Amino acid sequence: MTIDAADLKRMFDAIAVAIEADKDRLCQLDGVIGDADHGIAMALGFGAVRDALASLDLATTEPTTLLNMAAKSFLNAVGASSGPLYATAFMRGAAAVKGKATLAAGDVIAIVQAMAQGIKDRGKAEIGEKTMIDAWLPAAEAAAAANLAGKNLAQSLEAALAAAERGAEATKDMIAAKGRSSRLGERSLGHMDPGAASAVTVIGAMTVSLG
Repeated sequence: MTIDAADLKRMFDAIAVAIEADKDRLCQLDGVIGDADHGIAMALGFGAVRDALASLDLATTEPTTLLNMAAKSFLNAVGASSGPLYATAFMRGAAAVKGKATLAAGDVIAIVQAMAQGIKDRGKAEIGEKTMIDAWLPAAEAAAAANLAGKNLAQSLEAALAAAERGAEATKDMIAAKGRSSRLGERSLGHMDPGAASAVTVIGAMTVSLG
């Protein structure tokens, strides 16, 4: 099974729908430890990506071009913290599959790994600091491990999703060390990080659409 630009466009459409449906919950999570706008920002970003990709001639578009366009449109729509993080993620993903017209399972996993690393580098975050990295990094590692063990793309993405869910759940027991919520100190305990929660929604939509 191979993945092409049309598949990636469908993936971004699925993410936009999932994030829109989850917007209120994400804003509520963010209301506890942030500015209550995370869901709105994510919906704006992925909505802009969906709109930008709608005009592409998918038959002549390589995955790298599509991912770079996603990065640009997300960043233009979302200036706040999640904008540069996801823009970096998509640009890194684009670079990971440069020159390929179609993608094998291993290439998709490489995109996920590059995205997670891009978010980590741009956000300068480590595991345990109560950020989206607590979901993205375990997801990327789980996907790579499953792929290495001979699992297919659907199984590898399901492993990524399960790891992201565990990672997001674990943020409830963390004290925020990054971003606005770090000002709360121990008051951030007991609450899931909204960025980790939205990461699960994104990875879940990727799993459903590409799996």
